[in-house]
Amino acid sequence: MTQKCGVVALIGAPNAGKSTLINALVGQKVAITSSKPQTTRTRLLGIAIEEEAQLLLVDTPGIFEPRRRLDRAMVSAAWEGAEDADIIVMLVDSRTGLGPKVTSIVERIKRRPEKLILVMNKVDIAAKDKLLNHVMKLNDLCAFQETFFVSAKTGDGLEELKAYLVDAMPEGPWHFPEDQVSDASERLLAAEITREQVFRQLHAELPYATAIAMEQYKERPDGSLEIHQQILVEKASQRAIILGKGGHQIKEIGARARAELSEILGKTVHLYLHVKVSSNWDEDQSLYQDMGLDWVK
Repeated sequence: MTQKCGVVALIGAPNAGKSTLINALVGQKVAITSSKPQTTRTRLLGIAIEEEAQLLLVDTPGIFEPRRRLDRAMVSAAWEGAEDADIIVMLVDSRTGLGPKVTSIVERIKRRPEKLILVMNKVDIAAKDKLLNHVMKLNDLCAFQETFFVSAKTGDGLEELKAYLVDAMPEGPWHFPEDQVSDASERLLAAEITREQVFRQLHAELPYATAIAMEQYKERPDGSLEIHQQILVEKASQRAIILGKGGHQIKEIGARARAELSEILGKTVHLYLHVKVSSNWDEDQSLYQDMGLDWVK
């Protein structure tokens, strides 16, 4: 059997469902998700195998108008993730279609040399009468080679999309072992899982004012993992919200993150969280390195 291997970069506006689609194509969770936009902050590689092909799926942060250093680093990571791809997938939320953010991205990619395909996501909850209109406008703006209609959440349309990607991959040896599903280190995964729970448990703008710093990550003699993390916030009032009454909120975040990490890593995890006020954490260069982001001026 001749092996095939190639890079598929997923780009789009925030909350288009890129991480959910990557997880669905890989067949297990490799990227964190939430209903809030801009959940993904860094490039992440999901590795899917289908027949003779290994698909290297690049999950990128949603592209938006950056306002601060962290925003600039996230947008830079998104565009870098699309470099040297064999296929660029423009993922669009079928409910909103061609908004200003989507238009800006399509204008930027439409003359790129990579093979461009359009994937309309969330078709299970989109208005069918508007869907074709969105697609016509998008294809008028950019000559996409193919258009797919999928729901990353329910799995609708994913087999057709995956079959197309497999067929389009160039011949070449696989880049990763057969049992590897991501290029993320366990340390980065642990931080991302905790950050996901902050997004899921808290509301409004607070999750965007937080980051996870790794203090300690070590294996105990019994084979279990001991992980100490700081949840960084900008204000004392935010620290109080994350702690919750009697520490209830941070206990809930820790319990859910610990359970998920134990399941993903296949071993017992001892997770210790504490909250630290650091008004300028987004100006800490070492933290960007921990998050897998470049330091962007």
